[in-house]
Amino acid sequence: MADLLRFGISIDERLLYQFDALIRDKGYVNRSEAIRDLIRASLVEEQSSHDEEETVGTVTLVYDHHTRDLSDKLTEHQHSHHDAIVSALHVHLDAHHCLEVVVVRGTGKTVRRLADELIGTKGVKHGKLVTTTTGKNLA
Repeated sequence: MADLLRFGISIDERLLYQFDALIRDKGYVNRSEAIRDLIRASLVEEQSSHDEEETVGTVTLVYDHHTRDLSDKLTEHQHSHHDAIVSALHVHLDAHHCLEVVVVRGTGKTVRRLADELIGTKGVKHGKLVTTTTGKNLA
């Protein structure tokens, strides 16, 4: 394990109480681990925003499968980017709606472009891209 360093911060008392309540609700045992996770999250967000950084993520889509040709169009998009698609999960939410989660991998630019194509497909009711890095540059 790397050498640990200690540092101090100045923080508004109310903000600290709110932070303590948040980390308690999330199950952290101490502030240090919560702050480390916040720093990692910021670093991941920054890294995955770079066009050429290796990025992994999920594209979550909700749509009405009765929309004409929508399933075919989504499948077509995925096949045209087969090199960036790791896996896909299809869930029937009710008699009309489906949830699809597509795991993607590639450069940040490729992942964002693919997500935009899928989310922007006519008939998709809601979509969201969540990105991260492979973790190899994180401590």
